Amino acid sequence: MKHIKRTATAVALTASALLVSACSSGTSAHTTQNAADGKPIVNKENWPKKIPTSGLTKDLTLPLEAYMASYEEQVTVEQAASDLQQSCMKDYGIDLTLPRAGANPPPSDNDANIERRYGITDRVEAEKYGYELPPALQEHTKQTMPDLSDVEVEVLTGHTKPEPPRNPKEVKAGEPLAAPGQGTKPARAEYNGKKLKTGGCIGWSKEQLGAQEADPTFVAQLAGDSLVQSMKDDKVIKAIAAWSSCMAGKGHSGLADPYKAMDQGVTNDEQPSRESIALAVDDIDCKKQTDLVKIWFSAESAIQDKQIADNKTQLTGIKEQRGKEIAAARKEMAAYTQ
Repeated sequence: MKHIKRTATAVALTASALLVSACSSGTSAHTTQNAADGKPIVNKENWPKKIPTSGLTKDLTLPLEAYMASYEEQVTVEQAASDLQQSCMKDYGIDLTLPRAGANPPPSDNDANIERRYGITDRVEAEKYGYELPPALQEHTKQTMPDLSDVEVEVLTGHTKPEPPRNPKEVKAGEPLAAPGQGTKPARAEYNGKKLKTGGCIGWSKEQLGAQEADPTFVAQLAGDSLVQSMKDDKVIKAIAAWSSCMAGKGHSGLADPYKAMDQGVTNDEQPSRESIALAVDDIDCKKQTDLVKIWFSAESAIQDKQIADNKTQLTGIKEQRGKEIAAARKEMAAYTQ
């Protein structure tokens, strides 16, 4: 079950937290170039499809995905927040350039990770990369986060810059490693003759987008539970057993489920081995032969339908709140690009 739970959230998307750290992934409609190599910082061609267009999960969408934020939506909210924060800082006479959102996309559009939810499913990719991700998704676009001064941190966050941790060599026996007062303190009242905003420019950006603190993992947790429950379904158990038997017939014995195959096939080498590619291709062929993906998907869909019915009020609230934030973010983005 540990493998199942890990796979259910293997590609958790960056939460739409309106924090400086969230901006490190970096875009929107803006096309910016990486000065180091001339490549676009944000390349939407590498963004995941909302619905798979190939492989055994082609056109499949789980019920709970309707309540999950898409990658495009998350990027829009992140970038709108970043633009607002930069505009806010400029009002205080501070020119700040934050990283663009959307520079390093995940393999899947949302927390369902449908493409690899039941193990790998795309034979064309498996023939090239085995169990590894395509090279474009393994690259990481680096963006420099400016080193903010003390006052810039206060204006941006509404609190002081945390003190650096103490050097362990300078700590005497019995003394805490953390320096006294290492935690932050409230920011100064004003800067350049202007009163600082509650929560700084980050807090102000949240207000402008109508962002509300909510449990960002609720839907993902439901999806994790549904995957675990689906493994107990009789039809799924039989289909996995048939897949395992098929794999054994191809010379891959001892694989209890597709996650075991993934664990065995992932080599973390620069180039996947021929053995890993062969295993991956056989894995997908056996899934197709046993109809494992469709059987599993159907069983889990039924479980999620019940989860939605049992949690309708909370899920509806999450969806409506997300819709408001995205609408506000898109409005802000439109105004920014004019």
